[in-house]
Amino acid sequence: MNTRNDLRLAVLIDADNVPYSNIKGLLEEIAKYGTPTFKRIYADWTKPTVSGWKNVLLENAITPIQQYSYTTGKNATDSALIIDAMDILYSGRVDGFCIVSSDSDFTRLATRLREAGMKVFGFGERKTLPPFISACDQFIYIEVLSVPAKTEVSENVITNPSAAAPKNKRKAATPPILKINKELLHLIQDSINDIADENGWVFLADLGNLLIKRQPNFDPRNYGFSKLFPLIKNIGQFDIDERESGKGNIKHIYIKNK
Repeated sequence: MNTRNDLRLAVLIDADNVPYSNIKGLLEEIAKYGTPTFKRIYADWTKPTVSGWKNVLLENAITPIQQYSYTTGKNATDSALIIDAMDILYSGRVDGFCIVSSDSDFTRLATRLREAGMKVFGFGERKTLPPFISACDQFIYIEVLSVPAKTEVSENVITNPSAAAPKNKRKAATPPILKINKELLHLIQDSINDIADENGWVFLADLGNLLIKRQPNFDPRNYGFSKLFPLIKNIGQFDIDERESGKGNIKHIYIKNK
């Protein structure tokens, strides 16, 4: 079984339902999860609405797949992507799929791929509906890829991200930062309780894995943080223990509910 970083991935992009503005950031994010073996993008390239994609395909080695719209009201592009996904699945040449779309029509595809033992990573905008998000192993909002998250963000920035912004810059395109609310707090607390040792401590990496399993769109960057640890520290509702690993200066971080 390949480790997560060694996964061979098929990257399938729905050009009609995601923007092209940060394709580089998207591919850099995908590289964290494995190596793209297939990179295909689907659209009716005769339409002017997808013309912006044409300039970034060559430099990123993405293969465009032409699919004509045979009739109005039907999305032939989705069908082409689904057919290719199943062909790739049965080829046995990949370990997982990256479905780049905000269209919940791919919910059944994601479910079917996971039933076949594939890892499924979804990428889409915040408008993506919950069924598709829940059908993926992990779902990343592409808005958080456009601006690097800070390591530390003060609480007032999280609750009111535009408060300190100059008036002439408030219209700049920045990803929305979600509030740290009771729902998030309960999610973390319950996850700690479920996997804690007899003393109540949880290894941070194990906690992060469980949070994603329970809520595939969980991502510290949604709240303005680059990693889980700074988010945990900022919340201030958990005890933190940094333990020496015995290997150099590496420390293992453990978390406990207060």
